[in-house]
Formats: sequence, structure tokens, C-alpha cells
Amino acid sequence: MGDSAPGWDLPRQQDQDTGRHRTKWIIAGAVGVTVLAIGAVLLLRDGDSDSPEGAARAEAERFLGAWADGDPEAAAAFTDDPEAAASLLESVQRNLGAEETALTVSGEPARGDLSAGAPEASYAVPFTAAFTLPGLGEWSYESSLYVVRDGPEDEGWHVHWESPLVHPELVDGQTLVLSTDRPERAPILAADGSQLAGPSAVWDLSIWPARLTDPDAAWEALDGLDVGLDTDALADRVADSDPDQAVSVVSLRDQVFREHEDELRAVEGLQFAEDTRPLAHLARTVVGGIDPATGTGSSGLQGRYEEQLAGTASATVVIADRESGDAVEVLYEQEGGEPGTPVQTTIDAGMQRAAEAALEGTDQAGSIVAVRPSTGEVLAAADSPLDGGDRSLSGQLAPGSTFKVITTAALLESGTAPGEAIGCPKYETVEGYRFQNQNEFELGPDTTLHEAFTASCNTAYIGNRDRFDNDTLRLTAEAFGIGVEWDLGAGSFDGSVPDAEGASDLAASLIGQGRVQASPLVMASVAATVAEGTFHQPVLVPEAVPDPAAAPRELSAETVDALRTMMRDTVTQGTATVLADVPGVAHAKTGTAEFDTGDGELSTNAWLIGYLGEADLAFAVLLLDGGSGGATAGPIAVDFLTGFQE
Repeated sequence: MGDSAPGWDLPRQQDQDTGRHRTKWIIAGAVGVTVLAIGAVLLLRDGDSDSPEGAARAEAERFLGAWADGDPEAAAAFTDDPEAAASLLESVQRNLGAEETALTVSGEPARGDLSAGAPEASYAVPFTAAFTLPGLGEWSYESSLYVVRDGPEDEGWHVHWESPLVHPELVDGQTLVLSTDRPERAPILAADGSQLAGPSAVWDLSIWPARLTDPDAAWEALDGLDVGLDTDALADRVADSDPDQAVSVVSLRDQVFREHEDELRAVEGLQFAEDTRPLAHLARTVVGGIDPATGTGSSGLQGRYEEQLAGTASATVVIADRESGDAVEVLYEQEGGEPGTPVQTTIDAGMQRAAEAALEGTDQAGSIVAVRPSTGEVLAAADSPLDGGDRSLSGQLAPGSTFKVITTAALLESGTAPGEAIGCPKYETVEGYRFQNQNEFELGPDTTLHEAFTASCNTAYIGNRDRFDNDTLRLTAEAFGIGVEWDLGAGSFDGSVPDAEGASDLAASLIGQGRVQASPLVMASVAATVAEGTFHQPVLVPEAVPDPAAAPRELSAETVDALRTMMRDTVTQGTATVLADVPGVAHAKTGTAEFDTGDGELSTNAWLIGYLGEADLAFAVLLLDGGSGGATAGPIAVDFLTGFQE
């Protein structure tokens, strides 16, 4: 099947389409189908193995047992033509892809009728074959096989091999095939109905080795795609392949192909086939991916809503010619496949583009999340690079000084006034561990809570740790929704603020270090809680979240007002002045979280969270491995907040 057909301009290639509406015959010797699972069910009946009938039955049951167990070679070994038997049984196993196989002797063995073409000294053994097939359910039929005595004096028996044994209507050169006709996969939608993921043009690149006259030019052009191709390994594959067998290289999005089309088409031996597949256009880490081999969602929303998006395929079992792949006869059919239905999200397409564009402006890995404080709707969730996963929703990182919003709320709730002096020394030592402020600054003993917040003074909070019990931060965090289980219609990490275990653990927790962890989504929600005055659980797929989680406690109005004032003053005169000119009256809190790189060195993650007072918008920006909240995350936040408002 791999050789070029007469009159073709291109060698045949394996079809990689898994998302378009069409029927595809998949047969042994062409494209294999992965067997999902084979569960064998063989109902055995005690028989008198001393009689010819009993011996024939026992041999038939051994053969059927090996076939049902998904071991074609073992089953074939019980026949008089093991090579032919193994070939057809393997083909049927691949092409049906049965989830379960049951083969049951269904009647008593009877002497073979020579006039009907039975072998001499044979016994006909009837059996029932039942297959549980993906997308089709159970399909069964009646068949029979002949068991033959090896010789008149020999007590050995074997199964006589012939194609009708597998199915009565099979003849030599044919096989059984399960064909599925999938409806077009439904899209994943942004809030305005535009597609976050849907059918898209792609280009399948391959190499025809016999026509590859300048391999070095090919490797150079493919390296220029910058899609992670290992051209050295590809060169080895091409060298080892049949000269007239296409070697698959990569599938490219239409935009990428168009950018490099001239260089690629200039190379003799490179081939290009346009196709259509469901692809993510925006929020790709959240939307998730599709397994190219099966066409099913493998991660993110694509995986979670697989059944809804894929719909129900129609399926058919046919007899097919093993050489050509053509269907000869339909044996069983299930019609009426239902199309999939779209998944509607709350993502604002324009805001998502602005978030992704902002992250493209930095060499650091990072994430941006935006939520609507009045409802909890997730408006944007962007991650860079794309192979880093959905850190925006599921990341588990120390939030650093952005957590001081919660620490400050705890002090305010316990009666500490914003203008009360709490000090800000250069160092604070706890259980032998010395804490300090960034760049070792100090503000003096008269520093107020308000000033400590806007300047992000670590030692001020740690020096007042005696105002906190071990569970104070956990209980306060509950007012921000941390500690309750969220279901936003997608996977997420909802934050963790454990009770402190000793003075140093408490000290680290007060400044968002130690065992405190949050995702960018959690910290955007913290800012949203301040903006709205109460917690609204983030929601991404509203239809999947009929009852969003509620916070078990609420902040007082006085605490909320004080936090709003402090976050605004952080922008006008504190560590987040980079946001001063952003339209919409920005409120913010910066954070710089230290972490161990694993080689004994310390690095930092840069955070900035906040909200716009004149817009229903809260956000979190995170940049990994280097920098500080205001200086590093701040400019990215500016790019994002101005980008979607332009």
C-alpha cells in the first residue's frame, strides 16, 4: 500500500484527519487502529475429552479462548495454517478495535459433512462471536469451525483454518472493518460567540525521499520553521525509508505555512497537503488539545467536554478487501449520529488577545488572568510558553507580597487601624532565620499599616506576628474564597493557606511565602473580592456551574474600604506607580516571591495584582524566574490593560 500508484503525482500518505465528517476504511496492512482494550469472555463447558466429540470441543475452546484473549498468534497455533490464521485474526483485531470479545461454543460438536465440503475426520463446532465495539455497542453473529483429528491413530486435534471461520460471509483476501463516520467537532466559543477553537486549515508536510535532491536545503528550510523539529532524526528516518514512501514531517497551522511557503516550496522533494482540523486559536492552554491519532480531546476543555463537543458518530461493520481497502458488504450498521454542541465560555476575545500579546513582549515565562468582580466570570487566561500548561488556572506558586492583601485584611479585621504604627525595621529575625525587605530598605518605627502596605514592607508584618494565631490567615483567606472547593467548569488550583506550624512558618506565610500557594486565577480573584466587596467564585463555563461556591465568611465594609484605599495609594505613591497612567483608575499590589532553583540558588517570581475602579475588571500578572513585581510584572500589566482598551 505504500508504493506510488500508477498515474499519481505523489506517493500515498497516511491520512491524519481526525476531525472532518467522512467515512474512512482502516484495514490491516494499511493504517492500524489502536486496540482500546480487549476483555475476553469465554464460557467453557465441561465435556468428555475422552470422546472424539469432547476432544474436538476442548480444542475449539482453546482456540476461541486465545482469540478472545487478544492473542492472534496463540490462537493461530491451534490451527493447521498458523501463518494465514495469525494474519487474518490480527487484521480483524486491529480493524474492529473491540473493547470486549466474547466467543462461546454454542452447540454440540457434530461429524463434518463431507458432501458440504467438510474436511475428513472432522467435527463441526458451532460458536457465537460477540464484540463490544466503540461507538456501536455489541455486535454478534453465529459461526462454526471444524476441528480435525491429526491422524487415525493419533489423538491430537487441530482447528482447520479457513476465512469463513471468522465470519461465515468472509472469503480469502477479505477482513472485517469497523468504520466510523464522525460529525464535525463542535467549537469552543468566547463570550461573544467567536471561536476559541474550531475547524481550521492545516498543512501536512512530508518528504518524498526519491525526489529529495538537496537534503541540506530541506533541513535548513525545516529548521527555519522553529517548531521544534529534530532534523537529524528526520534525516535518519528518510535515509531508512522506502524511496517512494512518503515520510511524514509535521502539520503546520495555515498562518505558519504561509509565512514560510516560498522557502518550503523551493525545496524539491518536500510535499504539502492542505487539510482541515479542529485547532485552538485563543487561550490555547485552557482550551487544550486533541489527540491526532484518535481525534479525541486530550487536555483542557477539549478533554473535559469530549462527549459534548464530539457528538455521536454513526458506525458500520463491513467486509473489506484487504488489498484495496474497498468495502464489499455491510454486515451491521448504526445510523443517526448526533453532531456535537459548542462549549460556551466567558472569555472576552479582545481581552484574551491583549493578554497574549502582552506576554509575547517578554522573554520570561508568564501568565495573565482577568476576571469580572461582579460575577466571577473569567475574561482572560493566557500562558507563555504554550507548552508550560495552564499555569494561569492551575499553577501552584508562592504569591509573595500580593498575599499581603489577605494579611492586611486579617489585621484590619482584628482591630488594627490603617494609621496605626507597626514599624518597618531593616531586618526581623525569627527562630534564627533573618527576614528582610527587598534591597534591605527600612522605614522606621513610626511606619503605619497603610505605609507598610504601599511600600510592601516585609518586616512590618513579620514584626507583628504576635497579632496572629496559627489559623488566622486561613480563616481570613476564606473570605476571599480560598479554602473552599471551586468548580469553574475547568480544572484549577484554588489556593492553599495552611495553619502555621511555628513562628518561622507563620512569619513566611504573612508575606506569601512558606507553604502558602496560589494560582494567578486565585490572586486575580483576591483583587476582585476587594473591588466587589465580596467573593464571587470564578466561572469559565457557566452552563457547567449551576451552583458556584460561596465564601463561608465576609469582610467588613470598613476592611474593604481600607484595602481599596491602600491598593489605590500603592499605584499613586507606592510600588505600583507603573500603573499610574493606565485608563480606569488602577488599584494594585505588587509581589516578589523567592524560590529555590534546586541548585542552592534563589530566584524570584514577579507578581502584580489589581483592579480598575472604573471598570468591572480585576487581574493578575505573573512572570517567572527573575525580577520584581513593580519593575518586571508592571510593564506587562500596562501592556495588557492598555491593549484591550485601545
